[in-house]
Amino acid sequence: MNKKVAVIGLPMDLGQSRRGVDMGPSAIRYAGAIEKLQELDYNVEDLGDIPVQRESRSDMGNEHLKNLYQVVDANKKLAELVDKTVGEGVFPLVFGGDHSIAIGTLAGISKHYESLGVIWYDAHGDLNTEKTSPSGNIHGMPLAASLGLGHDLLTQLYGYGPKIKPENVVIIGARSLDPGERDLIRKEGIRVYTMHEIDRLGMSEVMRDAIAYLQDKTDGVHLSLDLDGLDPTEAPGVGTPVLGGMTYRESHLAMEMLEEANILTSAEFVEVNPILDDKNKTASMAVGLMGSLFGEKLK
Repeated sequence: MNKKVAVIGLPMDLGQSRRGVDMGPSAIRYAGAIEKLQELDYNVEDLGDIPVQRESRSDMGNEHLKNLYQVVDANKKLAELVDKTVGEGVFPLVFGGDHSIAIGTLAGISKHYESLGVIWYDAHGDLNTEKTSPSGNIHGMPLAASLGLGHDLLTQLYGYGPKIKPENVVIIGARSLDPGERDLIRKEGIRVYTMHEIDRLGMSEVMRDAIAYLQDKTDGVHLSLDLDGLDPTEAPGVGTPVLGGMTYRESHLAMEMLEEANILTSAEFVEVNPILDDKNKTASMAVGLMGSLFGEKLK
């Protein structure tokens, strides 16, 4: 993996209704993320947090896309910084913030690749649009927007779209999918490993299959890891917890296998909500998973 890493924070909670994930980047840093990477001999530059316009939380006249213009503005800034980082040959590691920030991350990354792969490690599909979303929260739409589905301001963010192809997407850990998302998954043939597959096959087989699926047809792979992919009994500090999720140990194994496969070119960790957490436990788990992802070994 690239030994030069740039950490970028986007402290935004405008993509969803529950306050607190805007403190996620600070919580992850406080849990020792920078120090962990430095211990593993990475050259880390912390670029700080991107300012987020937060004077008011408003749907700006669109009840189906809450805080649309503020979310778009923050994601444009993120796309610019991620684009610059990748262009300089540095691995971008983004801390959120709610999962709507993936729109900006992918916009900044994808232009550098012919066929970018995405591993979406999440309890949710995030494949809604304004037409299918039950809530109007944009953090449930970033994968759809990156596939070119939804409002033009989201799909064409940073001046182009789509950012990724459905056949280059793998969702791992899904257990809460809305009807419109299920329809889209079937229509586009998106590869999804639900908790059923993880329980039946085991995480090692799921990750082997996912890596093999992406390895030969992509020229880069982005990991978008939502901490609510983990079971909330272990990772309570998340915005939208769903029972029955992946264990911390299973997630360590997944990260270790990704590191061994040497396919990742960028990553983001999102949806840490310290208000709902227990002594920063979830942010510490995020840092522990980063350790495995960046090559930490027991021996």
